[in-house]
Amino acid sequence: MARILITGSSDGLGQISARALISQGHKVTLHARNTERAKQASEGAPGAEDVLIADLSSIAQTKALAAEADKRGPFDAVMHNAGLGYQEGYRGDANLKEATFTLEGRSWNSLQAYSDSKLHDVMLAFAVARHWPDVESNACSPGWVKTKMGGAGAPGNAEKGARTQIHLAGTKEATGSGKYWIDLRPSKAHPAAGDVAKQEEFLRICEGLTGVAFPKG
Repeated sequence: MARILITGSSDGLGQISARALISQGHKVTLHARNTERAKQASEGAPGAEDVLIADLSSIAQTKALAAEADKRGPFDAVMHNAGLGYQEGYRGDANLKEATFTLEGRSWNSLQAYSDSKLHDVMLAFAVARHWPDVESNACSPGWVKTKMGGAGAPGNAEKGARTQIHLAGTKEATGSGKYWIDLRPSKAHPAAGDVAKQEEFLRICEGLTGVAFPKG
């Protein structure tokens, strides 16, 4: 069975995934942004191996979480589930907001920023796959589902939406790498996600803002 770290696992898709993977016999480490949410995460996913605490709107705390995860590891899979958009690790630093929209020559728009952040997630997953060919790195979308973030009016079911990320984290089968998954199968991503020049520019911006260079394989 695998050791799996799931960020943002105090509720929603992260907690659904944690419960499912624990029930399959995997050793799951949870993550929450504070002690109150950590308690909620542990109570919601009994049988978890551990819970780490960090507010991902803080770059310093995000770095500390990465260091702590390294100490607790190695992990066979990491599910990056936390973060609504730019406020988690990106919008929390006004410099990235300024840098991104200066580069693109347009004003700040929260809906566009959310969409951009999802595209950047896929770009990052593809960049990892390209630089680290021995590591399976994929992105997936649960769709618009009923969670606290998605809202009660969302058309999709959260348990069904979580199936793809549960499969990718827990399967023993080779899934391939550098793919975008929807509904348990690879799908077509936005063309910009596979643009190597855009990936490298995004990595450069992230390095400038965080002080952390992307470790090339």
